[in-house]
Amino acid sequence: MHEYTSTIRVWGLTCPGFPEEVSRARRWTRDILRDSPLADDAELIVSELSANAILHTASGRQSGSFSLAIEVSPQMLTLSVTDGGDTGTAPKVEHQNEEAEHGRGLEMVSAIAHRVIVNDSDHGHTVTAAFFTEAGRGGQLCG
Repeated sequence: MHEYTSTIRVWGLTCPGFPEEVSRARRWTRDILRDSPLADDAELIVSELSANAILHTASGRQSGSFSLAIEVSPQMLTLSVTDGGDTGTAPKVEHQNEEAEHGRGLEMVSAIAHRVIVNDSDHGHTVTAAFFTEAGRGGQLCG
């Protein structure tokens, strides 16, 4: 293998904080992962995390934005959404009762992904959902 060749591929996208940008984030994810068996789950997670960024952080305010990153390697797929922060609290999984209409998004993401990590910074929060693969199976996450 050439010393500058990597089996890890990374894509990034920054979207204005408008509700219609959630569908753009979904399409972008679907386009990148079109050949992956994880495309449906990834699209759902990106949709949920993007909507949360717009609804619950400064991302949804005037001039707000959110950023997405997709990283694919033979061992894992990670999906990250970084919001505009300014909420005073970090996103967290909340176990809601069956009748609750809101508050189950990160719980759902945690149920789908193998791991969910929340990182805080002075500029916002990054929620990363990770899927682990069996690198030895010879299958690929995407082309």
